[in-house]
Amino acid sequence: MARDFRELLETKWDEGKFLCVGLDSDLEKIPEAARQEDTRTTIVAFNRAIIDATKDLVCAYKPNPAFYEARGAEGFAALRETIAYVLDVAPDVPVILDAKRADIISTNEQYAISAFETLRADAITVNPYLGGEPLKPFFDREDKGVIVLCHTSNPGAKELQNLSVDGGEKLYKHVARSAREKWNGKGNCCVMIGATYPEELGEVRKIVGDMPILIAGIGAQDGNLEKTLHAGRDTRARGLIVNASRSIIFASRGADFATAARKKAEDLHRAIKHAL
Repeated sequence: MARDFRELLETKWDEGKFLCVGLDSDLEKIPEAARQEDTRTTIVAFNRAIIDATKDLVCAYKPNPAFYEARGAEGFAALRETIAYVLDVAPDVPVILDAKRADIISTNEQYAISAFETLRADAITVNPYLGGEPLKPFFDREDKGVIVLCHTSNPGAKELQNLSVDGGEKLYKHVARSAREKWNGKGNCCVMIGATYPEELGEVRKIVGDMPILIAGIGAQDGNLEKTLHAGRDTRARGLIVNASRSIIFASRGADFATAARKKAEDLHRAIKHAL
C-alpha cells in the first residue's frame, strides 16, 4: 500500500506528536560506543539507536543527505539503510529528505526518482529560487510532501529573503503566497520557516492557512519554542513539524548517547504539547 505523507503526518498530529528528529549524523561526532568496523555500519548503528530511542515520540525523521554524501558510497548506502530502517521499525513515521533541491525540470525529475524511489523518502525540501515550473516533478508525486524553503533559520537569511518584490512585498511572503495559490494544486505543498524568525513565521502562517510548516532552528540554533508555536500553529492548534537535530542526537558523546537523546526528545515533546 502506498504511503501518503500528509496522512501519516495527520495521524501523528492526532497522537499529539509534533517533534521531528533531524538525523544529521556527522561521522566525526558519533560517539565511540556506536563505532563499528566501517563508515556505513557506524552511521547505521548510530541512527538505529537514535530511532529506537525516539520513534514513539516523533511525527517525522529528517535526514540531511549532506552528512551522508560527504562519506561517498558508504555514506549514501547508510542513508538508504537508515530510511529503510524507519520504514521497517516505525512504518507510521514519515521520512523527510532535507535535500533542498533546486534545478531545471529534467534534473529535478532525476532528483525525484532518487528521493522517492531509490531512497524511499516520504517528503523532500526544495528551493524555489528557479520558480515553480521546475518543481513540477516533485509536486506531481501527490502522495509525497514537497516542503518549499520560505524563510530559513540562518543569520544571513534576510539578505535575499527579505528583499522587496511586486509592489513592496517581501520575497519570503511572495514565496508563501505562491506555495498556497500556485503550487498546492495536489494538496502536497508545505513550507519551511526558521524558528529564529517568529515574526516572519506568524506572517507566513496567515498567508498559507492550514498548510503544514516545517520549523527549523529549535535546539542548537536557539529558536524560542513558545514564541514559535504560538506564531506558527494553524487554526486547529497543529500544523507544525518542529525539528531538532544536533541538540537531540548529540545530547551525549558517551555510551549513554541513545538514552540522552531520548531524554532530550521527551523534554521537547512535552514542552511542545504544553505550549500548544
